[in-house]
Amino acid sequence: METSLELSQDILHKANAWLDSPAVDQQTKEDIATMLQQDPQAVKESFYNDLEFGTGGLRGVMGVGTMRMNKYTVGMATQGLANYILKQFPGQKNKVAIAYDSRNNSKFFSDTAAQVLSANGIEVYLFDELRPTPVLSYTVRALNCQAGIVITASHNPKEYNGYKVYWNDGAQVLPPHDKGIISEVRSVAGIDAVKFNGDLTKILSVPQEVEEKYLSEIKATVFAHEEIQKSSSLQIVYTSIHGAGITMVPRALKELGFQQISVVEEQAIPDGNFSTVASPNPEEREALSLALKLADQIGADMVLGTDPDTDRVGIAVRDNGGKLVLLNGNQSACLLVYYELMQWHQRKMFKGHEYIAKTIVTTDLLEEIARSYQVKWYDTLTGFKYIAGVIRDREGQERFIAGGEESYGYSVGEFVRDKDAVLSSVVLCEIAAWCNANGKSMWSLLMEIYEKFGLYHETLLSLTIKGLDGIEKINQMMASLRNSPPKVLGGSPVAIIRDVQSGEQKNMQTGANTKLDLPASNVLQFILEDGSKISARPSGTEPKIKFYFSMKEPLRSGSEYHVQVEKIESRILRIQQELGLIN
Repeated sequence: METSLELSQDILHKANAWLDSPAVDQQTKEDIATMLQQDPQAVKESFYNDLEFGTGGLRGVMGVGTMRMNKYTVGMATQGLANYILKQFPGQKNKVAIAYDSRNNSKFFSDTAAQVLSANGIEVYLFDELRPTPVLSYTVRALNCQAGIVITASHNPKEYNGYKVYWNDGAQVLPPHDKGIISEVRSVAGIDAVKFNGDLTKILSVPQEVEEKYLSEIKATVFAHEEIQKSSSLQIVYTSIHGAGITMVPRALKELGFQQISVVEEQAIPDGNFSTVASPNPEEREALSLALKLADQIGADMVLGTDPDTDRVGIAVRDNGGKLVLLNGNQSACLLVYYELMQWHQRKMFKGHEYIAKTIVTTDLLEEIARSYQVKWYDTLTGFKYIAGVIRDREGQERFIAGGEESYGYSVGEFVRDKDAVLSSVVLCEIAAWCNANGKSMWSLLMEIYEKFGLYHETLLSLTIKGLDGIEKINQMMASLRNSPPKVLGGSPVAIIRDVQSGEQKNMQTGANTKLDLPASNVLQFILEDGSKISARPSGTEPKIKFYFSMKEPLRSGSEYHVQVEKIESRILRIQQELGLIN
C-alpha cells in the first residue's frame, strides 16, 4: 500500500498490531485497513501515540486506534485498574461500581469495563441506565466498593468520551493511587493481555435503595422546609442539556416541595450528539439559551442547567430590574456557602471544628465569609478531588460544611465526595425559597454579601497556543513570569508571589519566604497590595494556559454594582495588557 509508506514505522507497527490481534473484532480491522489505503493522515492521528491514562483517567475522541476512546483502550485501562485493585486488596471480595452518562457509547464502554473487571474476579455494580456522577460517588461508599468508574467526558464536544476512576472513599483518585493505577495501565502488554470475556454472575445492578438513601441524604441537608412550602409558587426552569440530570434533579426538587418546575423538553431527552447546543457546558450562555427563553416566556424566577454527567450546575436569577442574570461560579459558591454558614450560626450548630474548602483559583470572598463566622477554610489545588481529599483526611476530626470551585462545581456535607449538581440544585433552590419567604431575592442577597464584605469580581482568560511548539511556548511564558516577575500590576505593587511548583511564598517587601501547604503544581499567583490576585495555570496535557483575575472594590449599594464591575474589568484589561496577554 503506497500511501502507508508516508507513515512512520512506529505508527505502522501499532496499526499492524491491531490488525494481527485475535482480540480485535473484524469491523475494526476493516476500518484500519481502509484508513491505511485511503487516509494515511487518519492513521497517523489514530495511532501516533497511546491515549494517555492520566491522574483522572482517560479522555479523548472516540474512534479506532491507540489514541482514541474505544473498546480496546477502555479495556486496557480497566485491566490495569483491575490489576491494581487486586494488588491493593489481596484475598478480599473486591467490588467496583460503574455509572455512565448520555454520551455516545457511554453504555457500551461501561459494559466493556464491567466485562473486564468481572473476568478478573471483581464484582461489579452497574447502573441499569444513565445516572449523575455524584450518585456514583455516593454508591462507592454505600456499597463498600474498592473503586468506581464513571464513563463521561463532562462538557467536552460530542466527539469525546472519558473514563474517570474513583477510590474507596468515593472521591476521584489521589496520590499514591493515581500514580499506582497509571503504572499498572502502562504495564498492560497490549490488547491480547485484556480479559474481555466477563463473568455475568459477577455483574449486578445497583440496588434501588442506594438512590433512595442518596436522596434522603440530600433532604437531610435542607434547613428551610417551611420556607419551601410557603414559596410553592416559585417558578424554576430546568435543563439537563441532554444529560443524566433529567433522571434525578426534577425528582429531588419535587420531593422537597418545589412544584413549579418547567423542564426544557427539547433538551430533556438524553442525546450524545447534544443536538440543540454548540457545547453542553453550563458555563456558556448559549447552552442555557433555551432555558432562558422559556423562563422569560413564563416569567420564571430562576433557571438551572446541569452538564451531561451532572456534577456542575449553572444558574440564572432575576436582578432588581427583573432581568435574568447568569451568575458565575464564584457568585453561586458565595451564595451557597454564605447561606449554609448563616443557617448553622442561627441554629447554634457550630462546635468549633467546622470548615469550608475551595480551590486556590476560586474567589477569596469565601475566605472572608468563613472568617466572619469564625469557621476554618482550606485552599486546595484546582479540582474538586482535592477538596474531597481534605474531607477524607479530616473525617471524624473536623466537619465539612460546604465548598466548591469557580468552574460551577459545589457540594454540601460529607456524604458525597465529588461536586454534586443534584445536591447543589436543591440547595440553590432552597436559598431562592428562603429569600422569597423573607421578602428578598437571590440577587439582593448577593448584593448584601458584597456590601458587607466588598465586591469581589473575577474573570478568566484562557489562551490556546497552537502549533507543535505550543506547550514549549507556554513553558517559556511561565519561566519568564518566575524569573522576571512583575513588580506592579494595574497600579498596585505586587506584595506576595506564590509559586505552588516550588512550594514557596515570597513577601516582596521583606523578602521572607514561607512554605505553602499544597502539593507541587505548576501554578503562579501574584497577590497585589490592594488584595487583588492574578493566577497563572497551564494545562499539563495541551497547549493551553489559564489566567485568573480576582479584584476587589467596595460596594456601598447594590445600585452601584454595574459601575464598580465596569471599573474592575477596565483594570483587569490593563493588567492583561501589562502582562502581554492581549494587545
